[in-house]
Amino acid sequence: MIWKCKNKEIEYGKDVLIMGIVNVTPDSFSDGGDHFSPDDAVECALKLIEDGADIIDIGAQSTRPGHIPVSDKEEWKRLEPVLKALNGKISVPVSIDTYYPYVAEKSLSLGADIINDVSGVINPDMAKIIKDSGAGWVIMHNGSGTPDDIKTFFENSLTECDRLGIEKSQICLDMGIGFGKDYKENLELLTKIYYYKVDGYPLLLGTSRKRVIGEGSRQSEPKQRTYGNIAADTVAIMQGVDIIRLHDVLHEKQGIYMAQALRDTKK
Repeated sequence: MIWKCKNKEIEYGKDVLIMGIVNVTPDSFSDGGDHFSPDDAVECALKLIEDGADIIDIGAQSTRPGHIPVSDKEEWKRLEPVLKALNGKISVPVSIDTYYPYVAEKSLSLGADIINDVSGVINPDMAKIIKDSGAGWVIMHNGSGTPDDIKTFFENSLTECDRLGIEKSQICLDMGIGFGKDYKENLELLTKIYYYKVDGYPLLLGTSRKRVIGEGSRQSEPKQRTYGNIAADTVAIMQGVDIIRLHDVLHEKQGIYMAQALRDTKK
């Protein structure tokens, strides 16, 4: 199966794909400030690729609980030098974590392939940019809700995308773990991933270093949640998740590869 992202075609469904996170922010909950300078962000991206990332996801605004939003102009100011430095120098697809149409359009013109949109809405302006560029679009559920609410959100979003002329092959879905959901709701999502799988669409999971992992693994320090993350990723992979978004590619890929090997024995 193919996820079309501008000029790149990402094969999914066979091997679990790893999306490495680059936070160009001063205040992210897990690594705030570590890669805030353009040089550090570029170095981080190159290291993630070396470690085994299949996709690089770059964000310039923290989405942690209680974060203070920055403007689209400020977000782009942080992203632009990083994208300029990476443009044409890496072969893996580049995803931009933004809900601003302005930032999406600018990023796609500078070599990005995917827009990872955490807004939880189908913004017509964003949809037009996705349609015109042929970019990949990650559509995420944002907020509390029952399993049926999230499944209905996916169904309604896909119907709206079809109405707006976006190709099915451009879309990826994300349940939005940690976005407006409490501990119990997040755990339920992780144990019912099979319920949210929609045929013909890749499913992305983003739990890396999040509060649900901290609570479940009893580890208060985000950077020390690697083993808890591997456990969560394993459960998800066994249920058919296609893409894992994470910070620590070097170490967590072992768990991903092993979980995939176990999953494949069931086929």
